[in-house]
Amino acid sequence: MANASQAGMPAPMTGALLAVTSVALALGTFMQVLDSTIANVSLPTIAGNLGVSANQGTWVVTAFAVANGASVPLTGWLMGRYGVVKTFVGSVVLFTIASFLCGISWDLPSLIAFRILQGAVSGPMIPGSQALLIMIFPPQKRGTALAIWSMTTLVAPICGPILGGYISDNISWPWIFLINLPVGLVCSVLCWRNMRSRETPTRKQPIDGTGFALLLIWVGALQVMLDTGKDADWFNSPAIVVEALVAVVGFTAWLIWELNERYPIVDLSLMRNRNFVLATLVSCLGFAVFFGTNLLQPLWLQTRMGYIATWAGLVAAPSGVVAVILTPFAARVMSRIDARWTASLSLVAFASSYYLRSLFTTDVDFYALVIPMLVQGVAMSTFFVSMVTLALNGIPGNQVPAASGLYNFLRITAGSFAASVVTTAWDRSAALHQTRLSEVMGAHDPTFSLALQKLQIVGLSAQQALAAVTQQVTGQAYLLATVDLFRVAAILMALMIPLVWVTAKAMAQGGPAPAAD
Repeated sequence: MANASQAGMPAPMTGALLAVTSVALALGTFMQVLDSTIANVSLPTIAGNLGVSANQGTWVVTAFAVANGASVPLTGWLMGRYGVVKTFVGSVVLFTIASFLCGISWDLPSLIAFRILQGAVSGPMIPGSQALLIMIFPPQKRGTALAIWSMTTLVAPICGPILGGYISDNISWPWIFLINLPVGLVCSVLCWRNMRSRETPTRKQPIDGTGFALLLIWVGALQVMLDTGKDADWFNSPAIVVEALVAVVGFTAWLIWELNERYPIVDLSLMRNRNFVLATLVSCLGFAVFFGTNLLQPLWLQTRMGYIATWAGLVAAPSGVVAVILTPFAARVMSRIDARWTASLSLVAFASSYYLRSLFTTDVDFYALVIPMLVQGVAMSTFFVSMVTLALNGIPGNQVPAASGLYNFLRITAGSFAASVVTTAWDRSAALHQTRLSEVMGAHDPTFSLALQKLQIVGLSAQQALAAVTQQVTGQAYLLATVDLFRVAAILMALMIPLVWVTAKAMAQGGPAPAAD
């Protein structure tokens, strides 16, 4: 990783100034990541209050995802053109304004329009906070900087469903957006006051209009396809087929254009760095598995186990608590040892957590649900810090914002793929298991007949007894589908360990960058 104290760069911060600025940057990251998940559990409430169907309400999430996905890759160009500090602070201010507009929306079209605005202006927030944390910390404490960034990006998705559920149940849905106002105000004021004298050099680089337009087309088509594919039955729907073709053709045209453009909107020269590519690949795969399983567990708990949104969120909360507690210690350890060791440790912890979850049964209690989440907290405290360290190892300082933007764009896209794949695979696997279970049940099965007789003895009609047994079979089918996916997740995490060791050795404290491969 490039040394932050190289010529032309301001000296790192120290003391209270460093602490306050770090908290402000972390708040910006936390607010953006939180807002990408907090609306999910509130969709039924939003749809009901606005008088629209649940399917129409999902566009509140889709609109944000599409706009955010298209804006993240622009981070490198924006920061090169206007400076890292101005771009980040401007993004936070605009995000806060957009949050206010979302909170005062009067109907679904206005809410979707403001969510598009919110997603579009939020693109530089995560990579910007990452780049600024690296810039303000001394090289020997870079592990701490990355740990702060990692902690906020991982804890926020866990807090989102809990906070969103509580606000929807006890206050009103506009407050899931309005709570951003004081946070955004504090973050923007502190960051501008403490860092405006540390603005990075800018360059008069023309905007790649054609590349930007092609990027909007293929990313937009891809995100809409991923967000609506499950409900539209995927490629059995003409709309999904068209969106897939637009995404493929648009991506191909964009790639050809960017490779031949003198001033590309996305710096694809970073992909020549083998270390960056491999580390980003492992990070994207790991985040996809993490994101998919984080979506799967509360979905199963709420739809099949009778948990309300708040309690489903509380099951996941211990992993965030463990991550917060362990991250400072992990940062100290990572300043002394190779990041590949801590990355491998986190993959083992992830695999162990998913294996424990693959042992769930339909009568699993709250405490049995929490234990694997505690193990996951250990993995969360080191994985993403390690992977960012490995990915940015050898990247020159002037390319860190662009690298961070590309890294986060690919990570977010991987999460979108995971969400679509997991929910589709879950339903289809459950249908397969239900068919298999039904094959061994019938009038000639003595166990099945006995169950029906016992239910009728306690007062149920024949039809009610059959419905009760069918419900149990459906619950078992979804349980089997759930543990199947957790087992696959455990295997995938274990298989990623060798890939980590193909990357170059990296230390979180920075230092001279090795030559790019």
